[in-house]
Amino acid sequence: MINVVFGVKITPAQPKLPLQKDFLIKILPFIAFIAPLALLYILNPADPYLNLSAQQSFELMWKGRTFQLFFVWLIALEFILGWDIIKTKISLQNRVVSAAYAMALLLPTFYVLLEYYLGLNDAIAAWAQQSGVAFADSMPLAIEYLAFSAMFCAVIFAAFGKKGLSGFALPALFAVLVGVLYTIDNVFPYGEFTPFQLLVPTTASLAAGVLGLMGFSVVSGTDLSNGMPSLAVSGPEGSATFAIAWPCAGIESLLIFTAVALLFLKRMNIGWPAKVGFFAIGAAVTYLINVLRIANIFILGMQYGVSSQEVDTFHFYYGPLYAMAWIVAYPLIIIAATTAWHRIRQPQPKPPAPVSLGSER
Repeated sequence: MINVVFGVKITPAQPKLPLQKDFLIKILPFIAFIAPLALLYILNPADPYLNLSAQQSFELMWKGRTFQLFFVWLIALEFILGWDIIKTKISLQNRVVSAAYAMALLLPTFYVLLEYYLGLNDAIAAWAQQSGVAFADSMPLAIEYLAFSAMFCAVIFAAFGKKGLSGFALPALFAVLVGVLYTIDNVFPYGEFTPFQLLVPTTASLAAGVLGLMGFSVVSGTDLSNGMPSLAVSGPEGSATFAIAWPCAGIESLLIFTAVALLFLKRMNIGWPAKVGFFAIGAAVTYLINVLRIANIFILGMQYGVSSQEVDTFHFYYGPLYAMAWIVAYPLIIIAATTAWHRIRQPQPKPPAPVSLGSER
């Protein structure tokens, strides 16, 4: 409605949402992905394809749902860093838009229910098996990550528009990368995907060097059954021999770090030399973690046996966790470092010159 006062058209301002409602609407995309994961953990259905329960899937990094927790953490990080500039475009007075937004928010929860209670996982696994996928049982989880990324983009676009998509690109890219990496390993298992396997011999050689410096006897070779690099390590407590594929060598963490770091540094208001330096340091540390991860697996194999629970736990959880914890913490380290550097470089105000009072006469 437009009012005319003294010949001047006055358009009344749109009513602003109360502070509490505005906060709730802004935070709903975060809740939309916390809720289905929490529901899945509480209901704890058995997963016949992962051969474990839903709760146990959150305790696995590789081919598990611990990456989903990092996905949620990245969403929270984006909200924390950009809260003041995030502007919602949802109007509660527009019922059609509000209803569409509510439906988009419910998609992740509906997808989880569809997976476990309406046969979606069965259909995906059957399709993968018919298509000749080597690890067909792992495809439902890979599709889940891809679907979560797509649904996250839909929710963010509905809430914040195109600017929101660019602002929240980091968690969306993270989830889609995990899904793609799982899919590649399912279709091309045991190091068959040559582009990723190219870095493995160098990583294995560096791990052999670390083990050699620690006093172990190391023999490098090639697994004849699949062509993967292998190490045979022996010491006072026993011996261990493993073939090394690209997921075991942490190539996935290097790829995830590259995507996350490049996207994050692109948004940082710092010079290109600083961006290159931060990226190089982060990549070097990530690669070093992967080298130490391989060395640690061999040490555990010598102590407890190559088929022990200790080796499996480190291989599938703690090893990847070290690298991912570093990757998600590194943006915070960059922010802290740049903030400290700006404070150091900021010129300190000079103390005022003392005022001399003239002598009284």
